[in-house]
Amino acid sequence: MMNDIESILITREQLEARIRELGEELTRDYAGKDPVFVGVLKGVVVFYADMVRQIQTPCQFDFMWISSYKGTQSGGMEVRRDVSADLEGRHVVILEDIFDTGNSLNYTYHHLLKKKPASLKICTLLDKPERRNPEVTLQADYTGFVIPNAFVVGYGLDYNEHYRNLPFVGVLKPELYK
Repeated sequence: MMNDIESILITREQLEARIRELGEELTRDYAGKDPVFVGVLKGVVVFYADMVRQIQTPCQFDFMWISSYKGTQSGGMEVRRDVSADLEGRHVVILEDIFDTGNSLNYTYHHLLKKKPASLKICTLLDKPERRNPEVTLQADYTGFVIPNAFVVGYGLDYNEHYRNLPFVGVLKPELYK
């Protein structure tokens, strides 16, 4: 796998340090609020596990899985697995691996907003603003790293379901996906 990586963008040590800092922020901001942390599967799994272990206040875990409609030009989204918790009146934080075009996150955010949470915030490991769909007006409330417009893998991020298990965020060699 290492031969497929053009460069390491964010090392394991940088990930650990920044996630620790985010954990401190979330612990402070949600102390006494019993938040629900919602992870959007599958890419978030590695970040989610490391992130929630840094949060030192009572909280609840939940997950959802969304996907794009197949065979449509609109790129519509559907919920394949919804959260199981009742979010009404709860403080909810979406944990996301990468805020790229924003289409999936925008859909997720508005889907969860319909469940009437007391608050709804976004915590993303990676933010790639150069790729953002101009129609998406959301902003992340907590960001691990702002990255350039590169095809990244590792730390949960994949290409054709591979590379998720790399312990860093790396740039995939372009000849492998073009």
